[in-house]
Amino acid sequence: MSSIQMSLPLEGSSKPRRITKRPRASIARRSVNHAALSSFPSLPLQKQFLQEEISLLERRISAHMNGDLSITVTDNRSSIISVKRIGGRYEVRLHHMFLNAPFRIIMALGRYIEKADAASGIILETYIDSNSSLIKETNTVYNPPEMETVGNCFNLQEIYDRINKKYFNNTISAVIGWGRQLAGKPRHHRSVKMGTYSLEDKIIRIHRALDRDFIPLYFIESVVFHEMLHQLHGVDESTGKRLFHPPRFLEDEKKFEHYHLSRRWEQENINRLLYF
Repeated sequence: MSSIQMSLPLEGSSKPRRITKRPRASIARRSVNHAALSSFPSLPLQKQFLQEEISLLERRISAHMNGDLSITVTDNRSSIISVKRIGGRYEVRLHHMFLNAPFRIIMALGRYIEKADAASGIILETYIDSNSSLIKETNTVYNPPEMETVGNCFNLQEIYDRINKKYFNNTISAVIGWGRQLAGKPRHHRSVKMGTYSLEDKIIRIHRALDRDFIPLYFIESVVFHEMLHQLHGVDESTGKRLFHPPRFLEDEKKFEHYHLSRRWEQENINRLLYF
């Protein structure tokens, strides 16, 4: 699923590149200091592809680029190619239309992944257009997953309902819940994605690290408020760039009653937040 994310400093990485198709559901986040990573919108594959097929695709593309390559095959309706680089490693999500792509397209993929080559990008966009019939359109009703809302310290549904009524006149329609359970022994992290909002599925997820007794209620509320604002503002492309936090968004964010207090608390407690 595509997400808009709100995070503390992110562990060393670069912002993903992507080639998209039709309503482009992408991601952004509120970040502190470092640029943001992204998660990716995808649908469950109707056909399961053999690992041998995916491994072969990795080898074919790797022949035209330098660096380690890891590929995930998706049935994504919007983000057809997405590239994330961490050091010398490229994590790539590709629509399954590329599994049997001809040599010229494979070569263009290698150049696009490694160098963001503009000419290769044009070749790939043309290939995507010519294979648009493979991009699944669905008219089925989407049933959002059941989300766990009651944590050890906070009830997210109560927080969401209260904020929706107070700030949005109950016009926001989203599902909210806690993210996955924390695993392993507590340790210091360089980052935490405090909240995410899925553009396609209208799902808000709040990180479990925020469900701790030293975290004030107003801080959790500020994170939930931030994610709800994304549904109100969407993605601003009026300037030719994709802005996830345009000036209007940032101004509205300050309407939260405890905006300055929550920002100050975040700065003063960042080390505690990143230990989980």
